[in-house]
Amino acid sequence: MTTTVDVEEEAPVDTGADWRRLSPRMLAVHPVMELRRLIFPLIAVLIGVQSGDGDAGWWALGIGGIGIALGFLRYFTTSYRITPIHVQLRRGLFRRRTLTVPRDRIRTVDVTSNVLHRVFGLARVTVGTGQTDKKNHGVKLDGLAAGAAENLHRELLHRSPAAEEDVQPETVLAALRPAWIRYGPFTLSGLVAIGVLFGLGSRLVNESHVDLTEIGPVHDSMDYLADRPLPVAILLVAAAVIVFTAVASTGGYILSFWNFRLSRHESGTLHVRRGLLTTRSTTIEERRLRGVELSEPLLLRAVRGARVIAIATGLRVGRGAERGGSILLPPAPRAVAVDVAATVIGEAEPLTMALTTHGPRASLRRLTRAVTVSTVLVLVVLAFVLLASAPWWAFWTALVMLPLSMLLARDRSAALGHALAEDWLVSRHGSLVRRRYVLRTDAVIGWNLTTSVFQRRVGLTTLVATTAGGRQSYAIPDVDDAEALRVARAAVPGLLHQFLVD
Repeated sequence: MTTTVDVEEEAPVDTGADWRRLSPRMLAVHPVMELRRLIFPLIAVLIGVQSGDGDAGWWALGIGGIGIALGFLRYFTTSYRITPIHVQLRRGLFRRRTLTVPRDRIRTVDVTSNVLHRVFGLARVTVGTGQTDKKNHGVKLDGLAAGAAENLHRELLHRSPAAEEDVQPETVLAALRPAWIRYGPFTLSGLVAIGVLFGLGSRLVNESHVDLTEIGPVHDSMDYLADRPLPVAILLVAAAVIVFTAVASTGGYILSFWNFRLSRHESGTLHVRRGLLTTRSTTIEERRLRGVELSEPLLLRAVRGARVIAIATGLRVGRGAERGGSILLPPAPRAVAVDVAATVIGEAEPLTMALTTHGPRASLRRLTRAVTVSTVLVLVVLAFVLLASAPWWAFWTALVMLPLSMLLARDRSAALGHALAEDWLVSRHGSLVRRRYVLRTDAVIGWNLTTSVFQRRVGLTTLVATTAGGRQSYAIPDVDDAEALRVARAAVPGLLHQFLVD
């Protein structure tokens, strides 16, 4: 557990090490980081300078001075120490805070270096406790020399400080191949870039009071689209978004996974290193590994691609997987993903075996929900056509949702499946993102059996395995009541016995 202590005066938990400051080279990095947070008011003021506002220049100097002062203050009010028992970080001026992590509770140690850090030979060490997947509890030592960061990384994970003769032998399990970059456009990570750019652009326009319609390229593009029929204009905008998304997704793939390498060390750890501009090194203790997730988003699945995510305590999954360090393999050929996942867990059968299907009742539930939702949306569009004089082509376009929803329901039904393979519980479901979870049965600490009103009518149950790692709950949805009890009893004998009445 990470302990946060608000103190007036320092009261050390243990002795054995002196308080130290971060690398003095952070005096050049911290001000830049603070100025980045003030970028929008600074740009607005600079635009005022260009427009002839005489006071704007002084405002710009003032904002820049504040950023530089905050950067220096951040450095001089931050210190840390590594003792045999704790890792501690002390920061703050008016409100002094001490963050303490017991060394025996450390689950992850990440070493990252962004562009600024790499220019000055620095790195950020994040010590995590795995207390929760949703919030990063731990200590961030932002500004150690790169060599010292690597040494600390090894030391905190129960290995001796680095020396060439002490380097642990490793076995490379996977390394990025240039051909894998072709999977980048199918990850749709570029949509996130579009959202970020749109948000930043909107804020910048708002701060600077710029009229976009007066900018030449924007004005010309709007005039060009205005001269085209509405369906053609929509198609042109959609095509532009698709192209930009593909390019941005490919760029994001290269930035995130360039030089990717997954290796296994004899000390019982998996080590992941990746990144082009910002490099990241993550070490996962295999004794914390609870299983793996084979993730296949719809577009990636269409080109026979997949990625592998670790199910382990202290690592983020889902939307936070890349940021949380649980990626074991970036989007790559599905066959490669299966091989890597099998190598990590030591068995191939849970990833290749045929699964037990969930039957026609589960399929009917998905079809019913898909048709109901799409029908309601079509009726809403029809109401706009009849009552608000919307064009009829909108209604005919909306009708396309009916067959598409039925295809989606069919794909979701085909994805449903589960199995038990000796020490492994396997569950698969999803369509837009199809996921196959392979979870160790000895990692299951509880079962949840949930049944909605509609499920009870057709005799179905959702069986949820709870565990300390990854998403912390893994579901087998819409399975027959008797099958749910059979799986729970077989996977973890005796766990449900006290709650069942014969």
